[in-house]
Amino acid sequence: MEHEPPIYLDYNASTPIAPSVAAAMQPFLNQHFGNPSSSHWAGRPARDSIETARGQIASLLECNTEEIVLTSGGSEANNQAIKGVFLGSAAPPHIIISTAEHPAVTEPCRMMATLGATITKIPVDSYGLVDPDDVRRAIRSDTALISVMHANNEVGTIQPIAAIAGIAREHGVLCHTDAAQSVGKIQSTVDGLGVDLLSLAGHKLYAPKGIGALFVRRGVTLTSLIHGGNHERGQRAGTESALLAVGLGAACHLAVTEPCFGHMLELRDRLWQRLKYHLGGRVQLNGHPTERLPNTLNISFQGLIADKLLSQLPSVAASTGSACHAGLPSASPVLTAMGLPPDQGLGAVRFSLGRNTTEDEIDTVVKKIVKCVTDPATMSA
Repeated sequence: MEHEPPIYLDYNASTPIAPSVAAAMQPFLNQHFGNPSSSHWAGRPARDSIETARGQIASLLECNTEEIVLTSGGSEANNQAIKGVFLGSAAPPHIIISTAEHPAVTEPCRMMATLGATITKIPVDSYGLVDPDDVRRAIRSDTALISVMHANNEVGTIQPIAAIAGIAREHGVLCHTDAAQSVGKIQSTVDGLGVDLLSLAGHKLYAPKGIGALFVRRGVTLTSLIHGGNHERGQRAGTESALLAVGLGAACHLAVTEPCFGHMLELRDRLWQRLKYHLGGRVQLNGHPTERLPNTLNISFQGLIADKLLSQLPSVAASTGSACHAGLPSASPVLTAMGLPPDQGLGAVRFSLGRNTTEDEIDTVVKKIVKCVTDPATMSA
């Protein structure tokens, strides 16, 4: 069989390292090896590069550099936000999240519940949206934190974070958002969102894995999770990796100087419109039709199991729901929370596009999918 060029449509799971990011990192692989905490000639380049990177991250989020704490990724940033608030509370607090959060939020909350925290999960509607009024009604006198993701990793629905953060502020409650999927794809400035805490992950915006950041608004105090030296202004112990920090900084700079919202939106809509044209009622959109990430298309194929469909498309990298749930024999918790029937959830495929996606790739994927869905012999093979 003729070799088929691979087509990558799983950018929400992980992005490739951008060429400009790799170039920025290269000197730190074989030249600038010093410890950034050292004041001599070997340490100074590493320290300077980390501070430059911190400034690039702050520029993307439009915040102050001292409000950026480098972490090992989005999961650690979420854990720091949630557990840092919990550990700093005089008594086990009340925390509000949504039913559509990523495990990097739900699991820390589950762990905090075993230590006495009370967790309230706000429902989402059929589009995956949280109603801010539900958040308002859930606030109690002991509520310490509200954590709602900015954009859903599976269906791309964008939450009304500014409205939720405004409600939190009215009640003196801290507001955190997991912005791993939104940073670099849509406007995600901290003042625009009004949040006190924001998490991002490098490998979702063309930086390496193993690096992320947590925005901590000036005046907010979190209890550290990692204790040791006075790194990250005393907020996270451990010698920083200049290599990874430079990568994240360069990726944030790329997002500022070369935004690609329009490119992704055009190709995402091209994919959906052509599939809808050829397959009609056999495909259904999951997520909000307009308040959605420009790169994300989650659709269910009527009467088909998503895993079986993708198995017939070995050259196409896409996901059945979230990458973190791939392989489970049940619909993802997010789709279930949205009220999708089990068969519709099991037939859901997430296509997520990126900077490198081309029009030809989209057209090729459409042809492959249409052939599989309309040819019973193909799907029964």
